[in-house]
Parts: sequence; C-alpha cells; structure tokens
Amino acid sequence: MLPATIKDSIFHTLAVLLLCSLLPHLQAADAVEFDYAQNLQIETFATHRLITVINVSRASDDHFAYALVPKGQSIPELPANTMIIRTPVDRVVVMATTFIGYIDALAQLESLIGVATPDFINNQTIQQRIRSGQIQTVQAGPGLDIERLLLLNPDLILTSSSSDPQLDGHPQLVRSGLPVVLSASYMEQHPLARAEWLKFVAAFFHVDAQAEQIFNEITERYQKLAARASVVTEKPTVFCGTPYAGTWHVPGGQSYVAKTLDDAGANYLWSEDDSRGGIPLDFERVFFTAAHASFWINLDSYKSLDSLFETDHRFNHFRAAQTGHVYNNSKQFKSNGGNAIWERGIVHPDEVLADLIKIFHPELAKDHRFIYYEQLQ
Repeated sequence: MLPATIKDSIFHTLAVLLLCSLLPHLQAADAVEFDYAQNLQIETFATHRLITVINVSRASDDHFAYALVPKGQSIPELPANTMIIRTPVDRVVVMATTFIGYIDALAQLESLIGVATPDFINNQTIQQRIRSGQIQTVQAGPGLDIERLLLLNPDLILTSSSSDPQLDGHPQLVRSGLPVVLSASYMEQHPLARAEWLKFVAAFFHVDAQAEQIFNEITERYQKLAARASVVTEKPTVFCGTPYAGTWHVPGGQSYVAKTLDDAGANYLWSEDDSRGGIPLDFERVFFTAAHASFWINLDSYKSLDSLFETDHRFNHFRAAQTGHVYNNSKQFKSNGGNAIWERGIVHPDEVLADLIKIFHPELAKDHRFIYYEQLQ
C-alpha cells in the first residue's frame, strides 16, 4: 500500500489537472451585457468565447452553441453539438440581406466573399463588388449549392431560420462541415434589440469595443427621440402592410414594429394583440378595423397611389388613402428589390423612428428629412 502522504499528493495532482481541464467551462472571465436583446448570450473563457443563440424561429425552442476559437490555438474541450468558428473571420458568406447592415456598420464589407439573393441587396458597394467578381453569388433555400460554398472556403456563413424545412439550409450546411451560424435577431421584440445584435456580429471580427460604442450612440439617439414623442396628447391611428397571395399579414402587437410605432407617438390598431410575428388576416377583417385609420404605412414596394389602386380598387376605400396619408418605406428602394431599411435601417432604428415621428407628428421633427420613408402621391 502507498503511504498516505503519497496518496494525498497523487490525489492533489489529479484534482488540479481535472480543475484545469474544466476551468474554461466553469469560469467565464467575462460576459457581454445586453440591454435589449433576449435571444443571445456571449461568454468569454480563457481559451474561447461561447455564443448561445435561442428562439431562432417561431417553431423552435432549441439552443445553438458556437465556440469562437482564435486561429492557431488548439481546440478546447467543448459541450456536445458546439459549432467551432475560427476567429477573427476574414471570409464571410451571408445568406440574408439583414446581415449586410451589421457588417457595413462595423466597416467589414471587404470580408464578404459570397451573398445569397443579390437582387435584394441595396448596398451599392456590394453590388459593385458582385459585378467585379470580388463577391460570388450563392443559392439559398431549395437550390442550395454545397459544393460551391465549399469551394469558397468561408470562415463564417451567417444565416437565419424560417422554420420551413423546405427553405432552411442550415441542417444541410452543418452536415457538410461548413462554419454556419444562425441568427435570431428578427425574433426580437424591440427595435434596439435587433440593433444590439451588432455585438453578435462584432464578436466574429474581434471588434467588440467598436460595436459597443456604435450601439450606445444609436441607443442614445433613439431614446431621445422616443422621449420627445412621448409627450404627445393625441396619437393618430395607424395600420401596416398590404395583402400577399390573398393574405394580409399585419405586425403583432408584441413585435418590434408595434414598439417602434408606439415610440413614435402612434396608436397602432393591433397593439393589444400578443403576437410577436405577423397576424394573417383577410382583406375584410383588416378593413373592418382600419377603414377609418389616420395613417397607412409599409406598403410592400408600392411607389405611388395609382399603382396601389390598380392592384385592388378596394384600397381606395380606406380613409388614409382618401386623405393622402399613405407613407411607404420605399425612398431607398431599388428597382432590383433592394431596400436600405432592411440593411442599414435594422442597425439604425433611431433613423427609422425619426422618419415615423416626422410622419405622425411633423411639428416635432421640423428639421428632419426623410431617410427611408416617402409619401405616396
């Protein structure tokens, strides 16, 4: 039998070795603080950063874990089903236009080597880089081309989930071994929460301090504008959207759209609904609620009242249409389908809020010029 002192020494050594192996998982040196975003967590360990994304779609309650490990460093022990991303990333593919606003805000556009749905991209720098061949176009949805993506050799593929297995390529990308990461920013309930996902994108580039500063400035401007509009005594009624394929999806009362309208001093007609996403309705139900609304906004890609009425003559029966109080977020809409409000506007909800205050309460925004919105004539 070993003497007690030797056994104690062996036990102590084993305990220290075990503790050292577990330290990266037990002791988070730091965690990114989120003021608004609810679907995201970022923890910093000695050997890596761990990002946890939840609520990626209305049909999923799964958690997705991503370990950001510096290039050249050995892979630490990680929880099962953790995707490893080597950072900082230099070669990025985006499968949705909303990511472009974040990457642009962080001055990382040169990292883009591939984009999906190029016809819906508004950013002219990216359009030029596509034309010159510096950025390749890739397929999304059912036409996903794994071989093409593998040849691009990306450090990171940013995508999102639609909850439709026929459209979502995330599982196939994972099976191929590609470094794919899901975002859940569109599931957030506050416009500033969507903007705060800037910190998520920044983590992959190692530019956290820059993202923090940008977001704090955006938040300060947003809060000042919301405070200005909060003093109004009369809130005009407003409704949104147009039907598509016979169904009119209006934003839920707990959506970021509803929150923005409230902060702009408007009375959104579906504000009492508890849905976060769109509420599918038929024309008659929308007309019953919104026939006498003061304002009508966010009308897909319509650029004039004539084109709106040509689509459906019943639109002319809304009071907002009769009084000319129809505004669309189409000022920076390109004929190819790209719209800056779904790129820069996602990251800068303060600019969107300023436009809406100008619409509903022009006396509070006399010097503001529309950035994303225009009045349809």
